[in-house]
Amino acid sequence: MNQKYKDLAQEQIDLIIRSAWEDRTSFESIEKVLGLSESDVIYVMRRQLKPSSFKRWRARVSGRITKHRKLLKQSQS
Repeated sequence: MNQKYKDLAQEQIDLIIRSAWEDRTSFESIEKVLGLSESDVIYVMRRQLKPSSFKRWRARVSGRITKHRKLLKQSQS
């Protein structure tokens, strides 16, 4: 991820952060549009946010079904 991260423009980083904070944007959607896996998004968020903001974000998205399409599909079954 380090090389991918270094190649990102600030506008792309801003888009990643906005998308990651949005409840309705899944990690799969972020990967499809931006080409970054969930672990890549976590890496960017860890590097860009203050530690307290990162912890708040992780607590918010961990296990949230709208951030993971697989969990969303399972809950609808």
